[in-house]
Amino acid sequence: MSALKSILLHLDASPRSAPRLQIAAGLAHDHDAHVTALYAVSPMLGRFPLNDATAETADALRDIEQARQGAARAAFDAVAAHTEAGRLEWAVALGDGEREFIRQSRYADLVVLGQPERGNDSTGSLPPDFVEGTLIESGRPTLVVPYVAMPPFAPEGMVVAWKNTRECARALAAALPILRRSGEVHVAAWDDEMVEAGPLDVEAYLRLHGVACRRVHRGRPPAGDVGDALLSLVADVSAGLLVMGAYGHSRAREWVLGGTTRSVLASMTVPVLMSH
Repeated sequence: MSALKSILLHLDASPRSAPRLQIAAGLAHDHDAHVTALYAVSPMLGRFPLNDATAETADALRDIEQARQGAARAAFDAVAAHTEAGRLEWAVALGDGEREFIRQSRYADLVVLGQPERGNDSTGSLPPDFVEGTLIESGRPTLVVPYVAMPPFAPEGMVVAWKNTRECARALAAALPILRRSGEVHVAAWDDEMVEAGPLDVEAYLRLHGVACRRVHRGRPPAGDVGDALLSLVADVSAGLLVMGAYGHSRAREWVLGGTTRSVLASMTVPVLMSH
């Protein structure tokens, strides 16, 4: 990606929407970009089988939905008040929030989502695999923000997980505008395939795009969970962003993720930029 101009941010009723808003606003400022903050949830009434919900129940659920949307709008307004005019735009998805968000995501240079937080209903009844589905179906690079508390997004150090695959190539290209602003980039080039060196490699590619590597960590994948090893490297070098390919596919209406992708999404403590 040569430039970062269109950012689609997912909003719900969770308090975790506020850090995502701040990160998206910061990216818009740094890259002269525009953010569409799309409030996208699934209607609560859809939980009930047809004709099972009474009029009183339907009214109560609509009141809850309006209160949740109001809370999300208040969080948006609080961030927008401290952001340049025109950078942030509020929008509401109608109908199926998941499908509408994925449809809109294909117009964005970058999608910003929150890490799945199991057991938190304040997200608005989106499917538990919303992040996984968006990663795979949108076709767009996605910045996933952890739900744990974190400082403002201004990473001085970044880690790129590199393997010679389509997914990693897409993630690396998408991350270039952000990587150029980093003071220190580490590359984890762990690969079982011992490929003979050619005229180009990941370090040369980054250098040609104005990104200097502090170190390329080469060799075979560490023993055990590669996702855990990547997160350990992120911690060891005090990085504030992990860039990696996202692996997965759909099967019988469920998303099947690769082991590394799944473990990183479950245990991440810094934002992760992924592309499928």
